[in-house]
Amino acid sequence: MSEAASLLRRAAIAGIGQSEVGRVPSVPTLELQRRAATAALEDCGLTFADIDGLLTTPCRVEDWAMPCAMVAEELGLRPRYLATLDVAGASGASMVHHAAMAVATGQAKAVLCVGGQDLLSHGGRSSAIGRMAGAGWAHPEFEAPTGPLVPTLYALIAQRHMHEFGTTPEQMAEVAVAMRGYAALNPAAHKQAPISIADVLASPMATTPLHMLDCAVVSDGAAAVIVTTAEHARDLRQRPIALRGQGYGYSHTYVGEYPTVTTTGAVDAGREAFRQAGVTPADIDIAELYDCFTITVIVELEDLGFCKKGEGGAFVTGGRIGPGSSRRKGGLPVTTHGGLLSAGHFGTVGGMLHVLEGVRQLRGQAAARQVPDTELVLVHGNGGIIGLHCTLILGHA
Repeated sequence: MSEAASLLRRAAIAGIGQSEVGRVPSVPTLELQRRAATAALEDCGLTFADIDGLLTTPCRVEDWAMPCAMVAEELGLRPRYLATLDVAGASGASMVHHAAMAVATGQAKAVLCVGGQDLLSHGGRSSAIGRMAGAGWAHPEFEAPTGPLVPTLYALIAQRHMHEFGTTPEQMAEVAVAMRGYAALNPAAHKQAPISIADVLASPMATTPLHMLDCAVVSDGAAAVIVTTAEHARDLRQRPIALRGQGYGYSHTYVGEYPTVTTTGAVDAGREAFRQAGVTPADIDIAELYDCFTITVIVELEDLGFCKKGEGGAFVTGGRIGPGSSRRKGGLPVTTHGGLLSAGHFGTVGGMLHVLEGVRQLRGQAAARQVPDTELVLVHGNGGIIGLHCTLILGHA
């Protein structure tokens, strides 16, 4: 076992929690985060007095100079280890890794990872999309002057994938239908009404070839994870969840500067995570993949090794990643809570919900969407315009 993997095994996920997700009017960002943190503490049987580490992320709707200080003050914490992490959409998975390293090296005994915001209620969907577009995702000289939104930049990836591999709008729509199918089984999901491939294709065109239902929802919400030592976690309320492997990948900052947009840093992130865990894609029971757009899931499936490059579109067809799918049936359950496309997306830390779902599945607490006999779950976060990546492999401690 590598030194990195050995360090990971010293830590465990002990508690998870989330606030209400969707449209949560009159509940400001800090209160949403308090609700998520409180739920995570109740989940594992700890109190705020037991927390000596804090990790959070920037907040797009608030002008905070020091996000981790703002959250610490709100929650009454005086942590001896704290930081604000920003790996864009990969931040949720990355915070869990950083927390594991903190407890494994003795910097803290119990680290709270928390983030979220009232992204939808703070001005509405159009305002949120505008704020995200102005966050620096586009090259300031060659892209930003033309005014692209984030979906516009992801549409370039979809167009190229369609050109190179013959991927179709119907195949991308299969991803949205699968996510909504899981969300319909998730009482906490933002969008629960079932949709069909025809519904996706009939929804307004956001940016060719992505329809509105190919794009993530905009939500209010917050999520939290508590990471502590493996030894401490065994004495708490829930079955500890181990971090078996972890990896990062970086391919580019601005998508216009990257010549091979259909292959991403997920290749490197996944390869390292599998190496540390000593497993292969064939061993994974569930893949909780970051799904900001339908094309993202297709590319991640390829780059993480669940299918060959160019075969992602075919891989998702026929309900092979949706409810009822399983490895035994030749499929792969993907993003089983409904993901950013349906369960909720509240900004930088929206991918934390993927971590929470992975933990629930391993605990056997996913109710109607539970995948039987789950032993290994891969969680993948994607940040920027598919340029930053973090992969976790979770299992039983």
